[in-house]
Amino acid sequence: MIVGVPKEIKSDEYRVGISPAGCRELTRRGHQVLVQSTAGCGVGIADQAYEEAGSQVVSERDRIYDQADLIVKVKEPQMEECGLLKPEQSIFTYLHLAAFPQITEALMDSGACCIAYETVTDENGRLPLLTPMSEVAGRMSIQAAARFLEKPQGGSGILLAGVPGVAPGKVLVLGGGVVGRNAAQMAVGLGAEVVVLDRTASRMRDLERLFGDRIKTLYSSEEEIKRQLVTSDVVVGAVLVAGGAAPKLVTREMLKLMKPGSVIVDVAVDQGGCFETSKATTHHDPVYEVEGVVHYCVANMPGAVPRTSTFALTNATLPFVLALAEQGIKPALLNNPQFRDGLNLYKGQVTHKGVAEALSKRLFDAAEVLGQ
Repeated sequence: MIVGVPKEIKSDEYRVGISPAGCRELTRRGHQVLVQSTAGCGVGIADQAYEEAGSQVVSERDRIYDQADLIVKVKEPQMEECGLLKPEQSIFTYLHLAAFPQITEALMDSGACCIAYETVTDENGRLPLLTPMSEVAGRMSIQAAARFLEKPQGGSGILLAGVPGVAPGKVLVLGGGVVGRNAAQMAVGLGAEVVVLDRTASRMRDLERLFGDRIKTLYSSEEEIKRQLVTSDVVVGAVLVAGGAAPKLVTREMLKLMKPGSVIVDVAVDQGGCFETSKATTHHDPVYEVEGVVHYCVANMPGAVPRTSTFALTNATLPFVLALAEQGIKPALLNNPQFRDGLNLYKGQVTHKGVAEALSKRLFDAAEVLGQ
């Protein structure tokens, strides 16, 4: 199989889809890997490292899309990339289609097989290819919040850690999954007061076992969110619906309950966001203000730490890339129902329930369309 690794073109995106170690695993199994020149420069990986791993480094992006059977990326293809895909090709990357209806339409028109990292599951229903980036984003959310609480950045001037004689800041985390747990870990480490809202009793028990009395867990409801917003300095949106749009938990009207200069960090913005006022921003222009509240809504937060993120991601994705290359696309998906959960689009058909519901599309059974 020919595997293509293009350079990411999304704003402020420096990660790369395969590391030299992954290329070496593919090439020693007899597969050909085409890597676009400078694709790894953002993480300090020179073209020479890919060449030494057996890959062929090419300068033309179009050559990768012309020749590769499987495209491996990090972020959803941009519109100009969608036009390069062909029906006989497959793409394996983060897609987040619920948040990008135009890109969804373009990918459907391409006829390509589109497999999303974020909806691949394991035998326990977890999301193994989303987890590494959720861990990064959760930890980064508190870094970002601490920075934008500073008065010169537009914040209220609160130090999350506090000092002796002065109370610490309060962090409210909406959702106790991977993002929420990692946000809580960082906030607790700084010494902040931490409250996590969730609706799953077992998850709240796990959090309390992990953090003890250093956090407070509460059942999430609209009334409880309102109550907590009044006293929170930071709110982290950490709610996930696999493949679907994030629920809007905080309305614009509810923002008026918050203190001026408070900060929200919407980690779910790449799925549409869980704040009504969320809109995707970039690392170059990360924040804006609504109702006196600073909004940090960068859609590719882990892209700011691309070296850590790339190796965390590619460690997780490589076994799946190898399965696609060794077994072929259809057999790899048909033989593994958890991997098949990653199939979002096939020959213009929507094959993931979350995507279909979010975009009001007809849902097709993944196994059936693959078997045709």
